[in-house]
Amino acid sequence: MYLLFIVLMVLAAILMCFVVLIQNSKGGGLSSSFASSNQIMGVRKTTDFIEKLTWGLAVFMVVISIATSYVVPAAHEGTSVILDQAVKEQKTNPLNAPSGFAAPSADEAPATEAPATEG
Repeated sequence: MYLLFIVLMVLAAILMCFVVLIQNSKGGGLSSSFASSNQIMGVRKTTDFIEKLTWGLAVFMVVISIATSYVVPAAHEGTSVILDQAVKEQKTNPLNAPSGFAAPSADEAPATEAPATEG
């Protein structure tokens, strides 16, 4: 079911791209070159159909997005590369310091000043 929703979403997105390109813009858009469709249905009916198709595809994409979120497989649910890295780092880093931070080890003695030599 999840895969079906993903395929439907991709098809709707591709169709939406074509519909938006066909729409009449201030410069005429690609719809100005479809003279035969304007003669058959009339200019106003073509514009109404394309606008309704755009809104219909937008609503369809929203509904499919919501439906997809309810049928996400358990394997994909809650997986995040960033969250996994943070959990792993928290377990291995006792200071909770960022990963490039070198913590001093307990074995090292504090640095002492070297005796000054005159020369």
